[in-house]
Amino acid sequence: MRAAAFYTSGGPEVLQVVEVDTPEAGPGEVRVRVQVAGVQPYDSAVRSGWTPPGQNLHVPQIVGNDFAGVVDQVGAGITSVHTGDEVIGWAMLASCAEYVVVPAAHLVAKPAGMPWPQAGTLSASAQTAHTALEDLKVGAGDTLLVHAAAGGVGTIAVQLAQVAGATVIGTASPANQEYVRSLGATPTTYGDGLTGRILALAPRGIDVALDAAGGEALDISLDLVANRERIGALVDLDRAEELGVLPVRSRRSAERLQAIVDTYRAGKLTLTVSEIYPLEQIGEAHHRVDTGHSRGKIAVRVQAAPTAGR
Repeated sequence: MRAAAFYTSGGPEVLQVVEVDTPEAGPGEVRVRVQVAGVQPYDSAVRSGWTPPGQNLHVPQIVGNDFAGVVDQVGAGITSVHTGDEVIGWAMLASCAEYVVVPAAHLVAKPAGMPWPQAGTLSASAQTAHTALEDLKVGAGDTLLVHAAAGGVGTIAVQLAQVAGATVIGTASPANQEYVRSLGATPTTYGDGLTGRILALAPRGIDVALDAAGGEALDISLDLVANRERIGALVDLDRAEELGVLPVRSRRSAERLQAIVDTYRAGKLTLTVSEIYPLEQIGEAHHRVDTGHSRGKIAVRVQAAPTAGR
C-alpha cells in the first residue's frame, strides 16, 4: 500500500509517499481503507525529531493520527463492525496510509451526511478539546478564554464550551476575527495590549483559560485566571507543569469520540477543513500546518476518490 512517511527527521521536505506492506486485521482488529486523514502539529513535531512518550519510531515512519474510511476486513471476534461500514477513528502514527488496522474500540460510525474531509480530521483535535474542557471543568456561567481559537483544537473547544453553557472569548489573527465570531465566541487579536482588550470584553474577569499558542499567551492566562488549575496548556507543557498549570494530554476513547459525533448530529458543532491535499502533497500539507494561522483542520485525501458518502 501507499503511505506518507519519512526516513530521516527534518522539515516537510523529508516526507514522501512510500510503498509498505498492507496490514492484516488480527483477532479483535479491523482494517479500514482510509479515505481522508488529518494533519496536526503533533505530526510535525514527530517529523521534526520528537519521539512521543511511549512510542517507538521506525523507518519508514508513517505519519497521521486520525482518519475516516470504509471497513474492508474484520478480524475474529468482532461483531460491532462490518465490512462496508463507514467509520471515523484514530491510529497513532499510522493513519496517513491507504489502509490502517486498529482495535474495534478505536472506531465510531461516520454520520451519513458528514463529508469525508470533516470526518477524517475529527478525532485528534476534537478529542483533545473535549478532554481539556472536561479537565478544566468548563460549565455554565464560566467565561473561557481560548488562545488560538481559530486552530484545530480551538475551533472545537470554542463550540463545545458554549454547548456546556460557557461564554467564550477567543484570540486569533486579524484575518480570523470574523471566523471566530462565526463560531459564537467574542474575538480579539493577539499582540500588545491583549490583557486590556480581554478585560474590556470580560469586565467580570476570566474564570478559565485554554492556551494553544504558548509563550506570552500563557503569561496572560496566569495574570487573568486566579486558579492555576483552571488554566490548560496544549503547548509549553514542561513550563506549564513548573507553573502549576494543567498540561492537557488527550484521553482518547470511543465513548468520547461518540459524544463529539452526537454533538455534530445535533447540529451544535461545525467542522472546518480549510484545505485538502492529495497524498502526494503531504509535504505541502505539513508546511501549511507549520506556518500556522489556518482555520480549523488540514486534510489529506488518501484515496483518489471516496467510495461512498462523498
